Amino acid sequence: MTDDSSSAPDAAATYDRIAEHFSQTREYAWPEVESFLDGREGAVALDIGCGNGRHCAPLADRARRVVGVDVSGGLLREARARAVERGYAAGVSFARGDAAALPVADDAADLAVYVAALHHLRPRERRVASLSEVARVLAPGSRALVSAWSTAHDRFDASADADVGFDTEVDWTLPGGETVPRFYHIYAPAEFDADLAASDLRVVESTVSSGNCYAVVAPE
Repeated sequence: MTDDSSSAPDAAATYDRIAEHFSQTREYAWPEVESFLDGREGAVALDIGCGNGRHCAPLADRARRVVGVDVSGGLLREARARAVERGYAAGVSFARGDAAALPVADDAADLAVYVAALHHLRPRERRVASLSEVARVLAPGSRALVSAWSTAHDRFDASADADVGFDTEVDWTLPGGETVPRFYHIYAPAEFDADLAASDLRVVESTVSSGNCYAVVAPE
């Protein structure tokens, strides 16, 4: 563990390096995402930090158009190939972009998910800025689901009751044994709520599930 986030490798380069193998291990949508999407629909849905696009398929079932955004070109290639192979490419497009400066117009999305990506941003100011970007692109009355790894996860020797979390690196092991470090900010639940409060989002519901912080949010 380290609190020196400047030593961590760039997220785009990291995930470009591991994209193909990473994608092979990310097959199914998270149950929490499916629960959030149940009963929701809209014209445009947004998947921020879409990775290999595994959540674009359930989004495509609930929106006429889906836009997946990720900083990694390698992961976007995996996401495009997956959409074609699984038969939902017609209503889905992908764009390379930074979660803290989304290439999406104001009020464009009726529905959004931003899961397992916030914790890769550094420093805190960029994480809060990315949350405000979610608020900017959401249409009035719409909802998004945000998640991040938490100190409540049993892989970390940390207190879920702490006021703040910590920065760390989590290695990804490629076939052949090469390890690629990935930067994470592990959120204390109270800190997650504080960052949401510091953004332009309004929290509808906040919880911890399976070692992750989750929040259903709306624009202010």
